[in-house]
Amino acid sequence: MGVDEVGRGPLAGPVVAACVFFSAPVSRLSRLGIADSKSLSSDRRDELSRLIHTEADHVSLGWSSVDEVNELNVRQATFLAMNRALQQLPPFLMRDSRLCVAVDGRDKIPGVEIQQRTVVGGDRTVLSVAAASIVAKVARDSYMEKLDALFPGYGFAKHKGYGTEEHRNAILRLGLSPHHRPLFCRKLLTQAKSR
Repeated sequence: MGVDEVGRGPLAGPVVAACVFFSAPVSRLSRLGIADSKSLSSDRRDELSRLIHTEADHVSLGWSSVDEVNELNVRQATFLAMNRALQQLPPFLMRDSRLCVAVDGRDKIPGVEIQQRTVVGGDRTVLSVAAASIVAKVARDSYMEKLDALFPGYGFAKHKGYGTEEHRNAILRLGLSPHHRPLFCRKLLTQAKSR
């Protein structure tokens, strides 16, 4: 079982975490082409996300809103999203003492009773973590594409909230939307005021 997140660094949008559990042998699943979401095209991620939902025994998402990112900080909001994804595990899995969740990165998720193993670069080396990165990325990207229709002019469908030049220019032109992270945008806005 693996957990990973997306959306820590963008100027806008939520943090999304996914939990993926496979009971099938990894050798069969590795033939699906599951890899770190950052190394895959958008179309390939969409295709693999559908396959993961079909092949996995469990897939869940946890979300931390922009307000939670602003109130808690992005690190704590990430832990919250991961915790929310894990809380959706079936009770029999939560009680299984043999179960260990691989967590991408250096930090264990606070407040989780399941045994954890941190894996730096887990999205490249642990199949279930790579699968979680794909599922989380597809879910977040879809959300940002929907925001694009509600808040035209920012280009959310294109950059997914990340700090591209196009996005930074849109913020300077339009101001912040309710889906922007003011603390993440502060430097940009401060520089604009000093010009």
